Amino acid sequence: MTLNATLAVAVTANLRSVLDLGEALAPLTKNYRTVLATGVAAGQADRVFHDQRTLAASANEDLDLAGVLLDPLGALLTFVKIKGIVVAAAAGNTNNVVVGAAVANPWSGLLGAAGTVTVRPGGVFAAFAGAADAAGYPVVAGTGDQLRVANSGAGTPVTYDVIIVGTSA
Repeated sequence: MTLNATLAVAVTANLRSVLDLGEALAPLTKNYRTVLATGVAAGQADRVFHDQRTLAASANEDLDLAGVLLDPLGALLTFVKIKGIVVAAAAGNTNNVVVGAAVANPWSGLLGAAGTVTVRPGGVFAAFAGAADAAGYPVVAGTGDQLRVANSGAGTPVTYDVIIVGTSA
């Protein structure tokens, strides 16, 4: 099995101001991209997990990054390094999606053991290790492999997409 992945974020912004005798423009186009070939070294990845999930009101779940999740073809996944993660909250959500700070065995490679990121309805959180980075964001099986995802409030469920790209060694 091989994996080739491109992780990308693009920002396009055009600031415009009308002046007395014309206008001022400050255009911005910036693309950040990491291309990963198959493997476990720098610039490589060999594992991917993706899913759309729904959490009941006030609920949470811990995604076990080492030995519980299944890849899209049904094979058991054990991540050793995460090279990229994307969490996107559905635009129709009322509550936020909160990522990080599992109670037991938290994955601390990206946010630390207690850090969280709040993804507002319609929002996206993404983090990528650079192509030259062989270490990525480490996963420690059994003691640092739980990625908590939580619904921030009561009353309504939340839906989110999650994509995780990493290595098996």
